[in-house]
Amino acid sequence: MRNIFVSAVLTCTVLSATAKKEPLSHGYPIEPVPFTSVKVADAFWGQRLEASRNTTIPLAFSKCEESGRYDNFVKATMPCDTFKVGGFPFDDTDVYKTIEGASYLLQTYPDNKLEAYIDSVLVLVAAAQEPDGYLNTSYTMNPSHPHAWMSPVKWERVERLSHEFYNLGHMVEGAVAHWRATGKRNFLDIAIRYADCVCREIGQGEGQVDRVPGHQIAEMALAKLYLATGNESYLKQAKYFLDRRGYTTRKDEYSQAHKPVVEQDEAVGHAVRAVYMYSGMADVAALTGDSAYVAAINRIWENIVNKKYYITGGIGARHNGEAFGNNYELPNHEAYCETCAAIGNVYMNHRLFLLHGDSKYYDVLERTLYNGLISGVSLDGGAFFYPNPLASNGGYSRKPWFGCACCPSNISRFIPSLPGYVYAVRDNDVYVNLFMGNDARLSVNGKCVALSQSGNYVWDGKTRIEVRDNRAGEFALKIRIPGWVHNRPVPGCLYTYTDSVPDGFSVCLNGELVDADVQPDGYMSIKRKWKKGDNVDIAFEMRPRFVESHKRVAANRGRVAVERGPVVYCAEWPDNDFDINSVLLNTKRELKPEKSDKLCGITQLKTQAQSFGRDADGDITVSDVDLILIPYYAWAHRGEGNMSVWLPVRPSALPQ
Repeated sequence: MRNIFVSAVLTCTVLSATAKKEPLSHGYPIEPVPFTSVKVADAFWGQRLEASRNTTIPLAFSKCEESGRYDNFVKATMPCDTFKVGGFPFDDTDVYKTIEGASYLLQTYPDNKLEAYIDSVLVLVAAAQEPDGYLNTSYTMNPSHPHAWMSPVKWERVERLSHEFYNLGHMVEGAVAHWRATGKRNFLDIAIRYADCVCREIGQGEGQVDRVPGHQIAEMALAKLYLATGNESYLKQAKYFLDRRGYTTRKDEYSQAHKPVVEQDEAVGHAVRAVYMYSGMADVAALTGDSAYVAAINRIWENIVNKKYYITGGIGARHNGEAFGNNYELPNHEAYCETCAAIGNVYMNHRLFLLHGDSKYYDVLERTLYNGLISGVSLDGGAFFYPNPLASNGGYSRKPWFGCACCPSNISRFIPSLPGYVYAVRDNDVYVNLFMGNDARLSVNGKCVALSQSGNYVWDGKTRIEVRDNRAGEFALKIRIPGWVHNRPVPGCLYTYTDSVPDGFSVCLNGELVDADVQPDGYMSIKRKWKKGDNVDIAFEMRPRFVESHKRVAANRGRVAVERGPVVYCAEWPDNDFDINSVLLNTKRELKPEKSDKLCGITQLKTQAQSFGRDADGDITVSDVDLILIPYYAWAHRGEGNMSVWLPVRPSALPQ
């Protein structure tokens, strides 16, 4: 790190820790258990968190330094009309997102050196803020000639390319995470000043400018800032941004401004912008009670899961516009499935669960999490995908960074936030939504409950939940029974298993089988006055399954995908000494799980198949082969070559 940051740490005198302020009511019927209350200690996810700690976050900070992201803040403290403003007008957000991810990490891995480094960067950020609170270095370093996507008049191009509100959104997201993790206000106060500036200057009042975000995220961030501070102006501003969408100068599908948000019923346009907006709609609906927002987001969610959702959990079919396609437009080679869109899809489904309490939202979230999201970052945490296609003939490899770095920095902030998605609470109900090793301290009606999880869910379907402490008396432990256990790969009818035999499962309390039904919301509930040492053992049968898609998905006709538990598989060239594009599967053949040490330890699948080719005379040849399948998230770690998720079961689906 440059000496300027060490110097900044030594000279900064305003960073004393303060007591963490209790947040307001979260507004949702179900309360999320924050990342500060859960420490993940899991073989599968622990490897990802360690990679984030040791590689991803340091890499992201170093790239911010090398690429001039920090220099932009320094230049903004001494504006000059000779500065040539380059890069992108949202480059500041890479700094904010990396600080957010590092703040989450501080909860799992306390690190005084990392905390001091963050504080040194925040000294630069604070110095770049204008007196009225405005903070956007692409403007401030040369107000007369700002970035080419901007105007010398603030906010003039915010609905198009300037990203001023987008910068605010990521600033707030990072600042609230930093405050919650450290108790310090140095970043939070910066974000508050910028948010106050926006609230003063943007609106329909006298002297205000009527604008909405070109790239959404400010809506969900301002709702979060309201919860952190209690200042209702932030919630009102979030709702204003949503209420005015479709009524200002921008009215296109690309930015979901083609009609008022409460009238929308289909996911369209830029996928990342869309799911950020839908997440903001859920936040505002919960905090204001606006039922029209709830109805709209429900319709849009139904459209996604029934017509626009990839088996890997990805969204966004088209490279052109990084956008959703038409209904059932789900190509494989051409799939975009941006990593940022997968992250936004997790945000959206998490909020819908908090609104409705139905496990189907976590079925979607889990599929995205284990497949199309973590595929976006290498196992060592040091390389990244922008698109995540479902088939490749080579030419795809993860890169250590990008000039437009939104996906790497988004991964930097998301992976460390994982602990905040495991549990939730409503009154006397404790929801167990994700299965991974962890230690957690929850508040149930204001009383402490300490739980731990252990096991190897992702590979053997087994988890143990132990009660370490209970001050809350009687409560219900609500255990999510994944949809794939009940023969539903995803909610809706977009994907189905080729056989109709559901996977089995068992739940035992202190060694005794629990005789309880799964409720319509997808949870098995065990209600009792829990004692220290009580344990619940959960075992899901993880039978490899063949999946087929809706007949209207043209790209998958005559093909099947393979999954086991929450993990989707693919065939990749390094594991097979024949052309995987020549393979024809037989769904009556057994899929055999085999443990392997490769790719940080996986369960691979083996099945008998046939490989078609032509001899020297041009006649068709058929060979019996053993096909090896690996988890989709692990592909492209051993060089570029053929890969496919959807494999032919009919000759007509073979390449001609």
